[in-house]
Amino acid sequence: MPSLHAQLEPVAELLAGRRIAFLTGAGLSTDSGIPAYRGAGSAPRRTPMTVQTFLGSEDAQRRYWLGSHLGWRSFGAADPNPGHRAIAALESDARAVGVITQNVDGLHLAAGSARVVELHGTMRTVLCLRCGQAFSRDAVAAQIEHSNPWLDVPDEVLLAPDGDVRPESTAGFVLPICTVCRGPLKPDVVFFGEFIPADRFATAEALLRSGDALVVAGSSLVVNSGIRIIERARRRGLPIVIVNLEPTRADAWASVTIAASTSVVLPALQELLS
Repeated sequence: MPSLHAQLEPVAELLAGRRIAFLTGAGLSTDSGIPAYRGAGSAPRRTPMTVQTFLGSEDAQRRYWLGSHLGWRSFGAADPNPGHRAIAALESDARAVGVITQNVDGLHLAAGSARVVELHGTMRTVLCLRCGQAFSRDAVAAQIEHSNPWLDVPDEVLLAPDGDVRPESTAGFVLPICTVCRGPLKPDVVFFGEFIPADRFATAEALLRSGDALVVAGSSLVVNSGIRIIERARRRGLPIVIVNLEPTRADAWASVTIAASTSVVLPALQELLS
């Protein structure tokens, strides 16, 4: 069987001289300890909370915030892995134009990528639904712990891909509130049932237009936001390379598909291109 570098040499030839736009998904962050929604090794699926449910009752907000808070210690402490760092290095070398990511973990920015479009938002910021004030997630976590001194945050929890865990009970849990207007808070992420803000998607399209190729890393492309990016790349006739352990919805449209770990493939590809 040929070595990984030998397998990647045709891919490097395809991408040589082109400026790469990256589209990344949950599979890129699995080696940072954040599980993917789908595929081998993913946690058992449960129905995600929709934005309608979240906005519909304080009880739903308690369920969400308690579960999310229990997961934050592990989720927020995750570090970039070699896949994130390889993408940042390619951007630093002007071989990549930036990253469009479906992830909400902030690991591309932590790895040093400068041009990142977080399609689904970020768990590291919290917004007031009444006045729009923004807070850091750490500040909200401190408020939750102050208001709920009985809460014993475990050192090890079973994370979901959005940093959530299922709490045993919400009894007695005090919701975090905006310290400006005392309004309700929501993480700055796109919940199921919400639309990606139009200006954010337009920024992603602009990033894609500035590149000459698209590399998809760690996304099954089940979510429509990823397919929309793929469709725009197809219209421009860009070469599309997909690196994902599992088959994706767009494999038939790809110039090359690589069924391997992103944290192994991307550093090797970065070395070949550099």
